[in-house]
Amino acid sequence: MAEYTLSKKERLNSKTLIDRLFAGGSKSFPAFPLRVVYMPIEPAEEDAPAASILISVPKKRFKRAVKRNLVKRQVREAYRKNKHLLLDALASKNKRLVLAFIWLDNNIHSSAEVEEKVKKLLFHIVERLE
Repeated sequence: MAEYTLSKKERLNSKTLIDRLFAGGSKSFPAFPLRVVYMPIEPAEEDAPAASILISVPKKRFKRAVKRNLVKRQVREAYRKNKHLLLDALASKNKRLVLAFIWLDNNIHSSAEVEEKVKKLLFHIVERLE
């Protein structure tokens, strides 16, 4: 059975990895209102997760923290429900990824729409893993 949790270990908080992710060598593509930036990394530890995520909602898009937090919750929940699509593919190929979801729009979208876009992005990443 799939595990529908998002533990603290699965969140990307390593400054060096974040810098490497945005410095170059990573791949990205949009599914409006989101853009995903991802980069394969070498497996370091056995207990490390297959995929670590970062969610960014720029202050330029939403001035109020309440709205930024709402969007981050929507993206986090959509990823949590559908991460098995990505993790199964990563496990079969014995790879690890770091992902960053970046919000591109100035409006809040429905949770169903956000979930659909996250699914689309995850499918696209799985296709590109080959």
